[in-house]
Order: sequence, then C-alpha cells, then structure tokens
Amino acid sequence: MPPTEPPPEWVLTHRRLIGTRIRDARRQRRLSQERLGELAGVDRQTINRIELGHVNTGIDTLVRIAAVVGVNVGDLIRT
Repeated sequence: MPPTEPPPEWVLTHRRLIGTRIRDARRQRRLSQERLGELAGVDRQTINRIELGHVNTGIDTLVRIAAVVGVNVGDLIRT
C-alpha cells in the first residue's frame, strides 16, 4: 500500500478546533479525560489525541462524546 499524503493544513486546523471544543465542554462538565473516555467508550489516550487534533476521529465517536458532554455534535464540528 502506498504511503498516504498528510491532510492539508486547513484540515489539521479544523481537527484542533474540534478538539478544543471537546476539551472545553469536558471541563465545563468537570469530567476528566479518563471519565469521558469511560462514558464514551474509548480510552483516555484516544480522548487526549482527539483533543489535541492528532487523530482522524470517526463520526460515531464524536456523536458519543457530544452526548456525554451534553452538546450537539454539529456544534463540535461547525466551521
């Protein structure tokens, strides 16, 4: 399999923005990364990577995270 191109910078910027929104919502709910992960069905390291914008997160995971932190998934991904 040939190596894939890294995503363009605007995509990486948007990932980081989504991660910041998740972190802000998590903190507002006074949840640790560990607890958010437990409630959303992913591990703490995954939550950390999502908040930092280091991973391409699937919509299913974003929907679960949004439900746990009490926000609309659309608010997380809006531009």
